[in-house]
Amino acid sequence: MAKRVFLIVLDSCGIGEMPDAHEFGDKDCNTLKRISKSPFFKCDNLRKMGLGNIESCEYIGKTDSQTASVGRLAELSKGKDTTIGHWEICGIISDKPLPTFPNGFPEEIIKEFSKQTGRGVLCNKPYSGTEVIKDYGEEHIKTGDLIVYTSADSVFQIAAHEDVIPLETLYEYCRIARKILTGEHAVGRVIARPFITENDKFKRTANRHDFSLEPPDLTVLDAIKNNGKDVFAIGKIYDIFAGQGITEHVFTHSNTEGMKRALEATDKEFNGLCFVNLVDFDMLYGHRQDIDGYAKAFSEFDNWLPKFTEKMRDDDILMITADHGCDPGDESTDHSREYVPLIIYGKNIKPVNLGTSQTYADISATVADYLDVGFDTVGVSRLTEILKR
Repeated sequence: MAKRVFLIVLDSCGIGEMPDAHEFGDKDCNTLKRISKSPFFKCDNLRKMGLGNIESCEYIGKTDSQTASVGRLAELSKGKDTTIGHWEICGIISDKPLPTFPNGFPEEIIKEFSKQTGRGVLCNKPYSGTEVIKDYGEEHIKTGDLIVYTSADSVFQIAAHEDVIPLETLYEYCRIARKILTGEHAVGRVIARPFITENDKFKRTANRHDFSLEPPDLTVLDAIKNNGKDVFAIGKIYDIFAGQGITEHVFTHSNTEGMKRALEATDKEFNGLCFVNLVDFDMLYGHRQDIDGYAKAFSEFDNWLPKFTEKMRDDDILMITADHGCDPGDESTDHSREYVPLIIYGKNIKPVNLGTSQTYADISATVADYLDVGFDTVGVSRLTEILKR
């Protein structure tokens, strides 16, 4: 009999700083609590599931009749970025953070990149993605030089105007950078950041594309695929795992499209995992310090949720979590080192509180257990605690 797990990552929706947050430069960070103070925040359906029953989430409002199993996950890996967060969700613990470049990339990297692309480089330092095109966009258009920048995360980002550098050419430049950035310079992601001119202003487009470092070991995705089952990726999941362990994928351009694709997936005949990332929380609102925008996006997801659960089959399992925090109201525009929520829902799932787990990898262990695939991870399966039968 086919079994289906739907795993949805609310990208950056952390639920409070971890004890070691200060080691990562974070303080006073709690993404969910911050947006909960917005007048646009609503979470009626997640509250019913038991979101407010999770440790440190009492401000959401507790319920005596939660409909899902809930818990809080700590990050065991040394990081707070998308790549390491997703790798840990899928069973890989990273003992050291991916490299960052607070002073820009070394001269030898930039020279080699410029040599292989045949184009000059502008900026080469940490920068806001929206500000960098304001400050360097005109020079880029005049010269054709590429805008290269980074952030507090392990990323090499290339911004280019779509009328100057065609998308496929920009993507090829990213592939070149990906091959150059190895060893001590092996950043988690090379990111294409195309932009256009709209109403005499530069605006980033939805044609972003990530070129990720390949996972250093097998993940639960590989275990599922190698057992002849399906791994259907929605959103940037394919990019995050460099395609490894994925049998089918579809890219999306917004949370709304991601939720639409996830809803469509309930009608698919598959046996395995449907893995969804909703990136707008992080990309459009967390990094841009937009509390109200984040709250509206969260409310949109909460409002959409019943449409999804109504279409779930009796043996389906829905898991909702996050990969790190990105508090839109703290002192930084960067990711934050936070606990993440875990909500597990289905007709055969008992509504229990799982407490706080030491690693996101409990998700991969539980998924592997439910789908009957062997997978070795430090994570602990919670299946016997949550399954009714």
